[in-house]
Amino acid sequence: MAKVRVAIVMGGRSSEHDVSLDSARSVLDALDPARYETVTVEIARDGRWELGSGSRGELARDGRSAVETLPVPTSRVPESLAGVDVVFPVLHGPFGEDGTVQGLLELANVPYVGAGVTASALCMDKDLFKSVLRDKGIPVTSSVTLLRGFDGFENPFGFPVFVKPARLGSSIGITKARSEDELRAGIELAFQHDEKVLVEEFVRGVEVECSVLGNEKPVASIPGEIVANSDWYDYSAKYDEGGMQLVIPPRVSQEAIERVQEVSVEAFRVTDCEGMARADCFVREDGEVLVNELNTIPGFTATSVYAKLFEASGIPYDELLERLVQLALERHERRSKLKY
Repeated sequence: MAKVRVAIVMGGRSSEHDVSLDSARSVLDALDPARYETVTVEIARDGRWELGSGSRGELARDGRSAVETLPVPTSRVPESLAGVDVVFPVLHGPFGEDGTVQGLLELANVPYVGAGVTASALCMDKDLFKSVLRDKGIPVTSSVTLLRGFDGFENPFGFPVFVKPARLGSSIGITKARSEDELRAGIELAFQHDEKVLVEEFVRGVEVECSVLGNEKPVASIPGEIVANSDWYDYSAKYDEGGMQLVIPPRVSQEAIERVQEVSVEAFRVTDCEGMARADCFVREDGEVLVNELNTIPGFTATSVYAKLFEASGIPYDELLERLVQLALERHERRSKLKY
């Protein structure tokens, strides 16, 4: 039986470049070499695409390739990827998780893991994402959206509040503001990263995450409770060793756990997601469950929340990767039958 040829796309122009390389390294190490032939495609911080052999151990600890790579002009990228069976984009944030790379792969007619163009772009934009969920009757955290050049703003939530760029991840550019001065500074910081900014209510309750897997019939993992070893779940808490604890199952009622799973799958479906996503939710003190975000390419090391939640649900990391590859191939075959 011929091996499945998988291209792992990593790096990218966003501030989450290094996180992407860590995820890609884990995927490379876990794909069974008896079943998969791998090649790496690293997108440098300046946007250059580089092809690697995809061999185990190729990625150095500093994230750079341990072997010489070939700079590839962007115009040749579709041609270079046409020789693989499936692409696994392990990219986080803008220029990778936002539908841009997905659009390129659609044009090249190459199967790829994860959400498509629409879902990727929609879920990256926290403002539009919440608008769609509200329209579908799915409860979300309350927020106010500010556009660059806004004229006056009155905070309706009191303090503290969170200020965040609308289209960024990994808590980059986010401020927990406790005063008017901190709010103004937070808005200024967020506008350095995006031209659209959210001022979001502070939710008192338990922060819970839930992984979702599938295409037409998605399933939810056992949820997990996020316990940040800091004032809030910032970049350091997410990625530094000992920055957070994941409690599985979360310390909430069984009814709340089931509701988290329900709204996570609902959010996945109404945003047209496929493959994978991680839902970030809150459980208020009265038991109400709110959806905050949906991450279409969550952190993907074996110890990342997405994988650990499915491991606790009976799907180990290597099997999870196999399922994602198969879901990508199934979707491509299904859509290839459409008439345009």
